[in-house]
Amino acid sequence: MLPTASRGRSSSSTSRANPMYLQYLRRIVKWQQMDIEYTFWQMLQLCTSPKVVYQHTKYHKQTKNQWARDDPAFVVICSLLLAVATLAYCAAYDHSASHATFVVISVLLSHLLITGAILATCCWLLTNAYLREETPGSHVVEQRVEWLYAFDVHCNSFFPMFVLLHVIHYFISPLLVAHGFIPLLLSNLLFMIGASYYHYVNFLGYDVLPFLEKTTFFLYPIGVVFVLTPIFILIGFNPSRYFMNMYFSRNL
Repeated sequence: MLPTASRGRSSSSTSRANPMYLQYLRRIVKWQQMDIEYTFWQMLQLCTSPKVVYQHTKYHKQTKNQWARDDPAFVVICSLLLAVATLAYCAAYDHSASHATFVVISVLLSHLLITGAILATCCWLLTNAYLREETPGSHVVEQRVEWLYAFDVHCNSFFPMFVLLHVIHYFISPLLVAHGFIPLLLSNLLFMIGASYYHYVNFLGYDVLPFLEKTTFFLYPIGVVFVLTPIFILIGFNPSRYFMNMYFSRNL
């Protein structure tokens, strides 16, 4: 009887998930249905007090019975801001409209959407397979991490990193791409802070789920970042110069 009940819960969960995804995709093209003000509030809180955002995630679960957002406004606005920031880089460092278009599309796909889908899928598989708490007893409702929630967590984690490594980086990029030890040091420190903050917010996103355990696993990459940063400084690797050369083919 238990395996049959488990399959029933699984199929029921899948049937609920499909309309959720369809509704989410339909709302992407309906700007008037998006909560823009709440989205900008979330973006501000993610940069200053990310725990507050995930407290509201708990309220969303209580009212909507799902952890993931049902409003695509965050993804849409984040994509638009990333496109505008990339256009600013193109205006400063590129002289070809066709190449600028290619850079904007490639940054949107590689930095946010495709990379986000890959990372969300990895975290979704990892959490559901290894980090869920064992709940003995047949009367406990099985809970699983939604894929869309894993993608939400990535987008939440990406935004503060975007502010650091795209917006702030843009204004000080003439200094960061210069030759010398100070630009090398500042560039590595900025990337270290951005990557570490990404993984910290990523950790908060999974730590708030009551049915997961050992979520400190998501903090381990911060240790790797702290180890790699001094190594990059010692070998003279400047991440700002690397990415600027990669996108704009400039021998800085």
